[in-house]
Parts: sequence; C-alpha cells; structure tokens
Amino acid sequence: MKKIEAVVKPFKLDEVREALAEVGATGLTVTEVKGFGRQKGHTELYRGAEYVVDFLPKVKIEVVVTERMLEGAIEAIVKADCGAGGAYPDG
Repeated sequence: MKKIEAVVKPFKLDEVREALAEVGATGLTVTEVKGFGRQKGHTELYRGAEYVVDFLPKVKIEVVVTERMLEGAIEAIVKADCGAGGAYPDG
C-alpha cells in the first residue's frame, strides 16, 4: 500500500476525485489548506487599506492505493489537475 498526497486548487477537487474513482480508488481524505506556488498570492483592498494575501486556499487530497494502482492514480491526479496541456500544476 502507498499513500499519495496531492495539493490542488479547490475547483479541481471534483475532477481529481472522479479521475481517482475511474482508476479504482475507493476512498480519500480531503483537507482544506492554504499555500502558494507560482501564483505567489495577490493584493487585496479592504476598507481602503491594501494588503497582501500570501497564502491562497488549496485542497489537500490523501489517498491510499495498492502498488498496482500507484502509477495510474498518480497519472489520474496530474491529468485531472493539469488538463490536456500538461503544464505543471500549481497546487
């Protein structure tokens, strides 16, 4: 058995979950987390004051799979998170 941890943008959660179900993953754990990748956060305006939001909302997915399912599960996560373009995900 192998544990896979993936951090993705929240709107990609359903795509990743469906992709994992297609390769035979029967369960997973989802945790709301904050972080940043290449996005580096952004600036917001609140009551006239400008401030920097360094950490963006993300979702951490944890799934345990068998050795046989490992490569397929990893490929499914990357494909669902990156899409057909194959760009490295920012999760």
